[in-house]
Amino acid sequence: MGQQTSWVDSVAVSGGVEFGAKQEALLASGSPAPNFCLLDADLEPFELAQAWREKIVVLHFYLHDRMPLSLRQTISFSEHQDDFERCGARVVAVSLDDCLIHADFRDEHGLDLSLLSDPEGEACRLYHVWQERQDGTVPRPSVLRSTFVIGCDGRVLHADYKVDVPVHVDSILGFLNNLSRRKNGNRKEHRRLA
Repeated sequence: MGQQTSWVDSVAVSGGVEFGAKQEALLASGSPAPNFCLLDADLEPFELAQAWREKIVVLHFYLHDRMPLSLRQTISFSEHQDDFERCGARVVAVSLDDCLIHADFRDEHGLDLSLLSDPEGEACRLYHVWQERQDGTVPRPSVLRSTFVIGCDGRVLHADYKVDVPVHVDSILGFLNNLSRRKNGNRKEHRRLA
């Protein structure tokens, strides 16, 4: 309380889609990526800043593992793990579920990606994806399904606050492939980014 919050009436997001009023100021391409440390499904600490120094990080936020769209999306990310590796990227998914639920979910579906537990929504708040919805008179936590591509310099390369689940993984892979072609095809830009 007492903090001044920055609001925007609409923010352009991936694909030229806009969404609405009273959204907190969102992260955009070029913004520094907020660092966090969370536990993964194996109860091991995961620090984002360490991960982005090693590879491009595809950071995906969602509400819970067992929701149908979340299941579909995490399976899709996992099935394309080799494609992400070829692009020099690592996929990391964050939800409000605890580590044990993540471990059961991962093992049940044979998922090959890091699942991080954010039960208090700390990382969700840093990336402006935390929401509270009214269920009668009781506020319920919610997470805006969103994905961020973070470069090895710790900057956001791409922010998608309006995920279209059926085409989302292909869209992120397309972005990474274009990024790779740009770096490899333009020597001046490659030297500048190196």
